[in-house]
Amino acid sequence: MNTISELKSQDFALAYAIEKVCHTHPWSEKTFLSNQGSRYLNYKISQNDQIVGYCIIQIVLDEASLFNLAIHPKFQRQGLAKKLLSYALEQLSIRHISTIWLEVRASNQAAIRLYEQLGFNQFSVRENYYPTKDGQREDALIMANTLFLTSKSE
Repeated sequence: MNTISELKSQDFALAYAIEKVCHTHPWSEKTFLSNQGSRYLNYKISQNDQIVGYCIIQIVLDEASLFNLAIHPKFQRQGLAKKLLSYALEQLSIRHISTIWLEVRASNQAAIRLYEQLGFNQFSVRENYYPTKDGQREDALIMANTLFLTSKSE
């Protein structure tokens, strides 16, 4: 059974282990730990009580940024990232967050498809943003999803 809940301090070691196996250039442990706290809405997804993925979202006023989303390679291609991110988007909408932003490697077609399925649209491109395994650089696509619109009378 899959469950989604808040990523808590006791989960950090397991979540950071997932970070290291999912990304060619993982965050440092210090960076991972610094993206926690009251300005963040961070969730984990567990399967049979085992953490298999997480997302890290920063909230500033009425906007959010998806900083990190990872599902352990053994559990990928099961719809878990979609389930986790859909849940996070619902929680942001409940909090009246108007827009969520993200950056994604231009080569990460699976992630781009997922984001598009969930209503994200490409906004712009950051050229040569991400380092690659071979020492080169690749573009980042900047995508956004408008979650909640307020009228001027509200």
